[in-house]
Amino acid sequence: MKKDCMKELIKAQQGEYDAALMYKALAAKVKREKDREYFMKLAEDEERHGQILQEYTGKVLVGKKKLSIIIPKLLAILGREKIYKLIAKGEYDSADKYRPFIREFPNIEIIMNDEIRHGDAVMDLLIK
Repeated sequence: MKKDCMKELIKAQQGEYDAALMYKALAAKVKREKDREYFMKLAEDEERHGQILQEYTGKVLVGKKKLSIIIPKLLAILGREKIYKLIAKGEYDSADKYRPFIREFPNIEIIMNDEIRHGDAVMDLLIK
């Protein structure tokens, strides 16, 4: 595997674990049970994504707490609508970043599809 490709996969793997911690922190903070349940499901998915990427990178990583501290605080300040839209955008952006890797790493398509589904689901939380 090329060095720059490995670097991008490790960065993505770290991002998945960071997102898992963020979703767990959000689940602990939100008031609506539906939001809490879905954020816990997203955390599980993000951890699974990190494990899929670990199969390719061979690196054992753990999540960094930065997002899990900042995003819940921003939720309290800016509100659900702005933060949920920001989270959904992050999920959609992640999906786009995975697209170039699918040919060489087929399981990344699973992650990419999940990221789109996550973005849609977070936006749906604003409607329902």
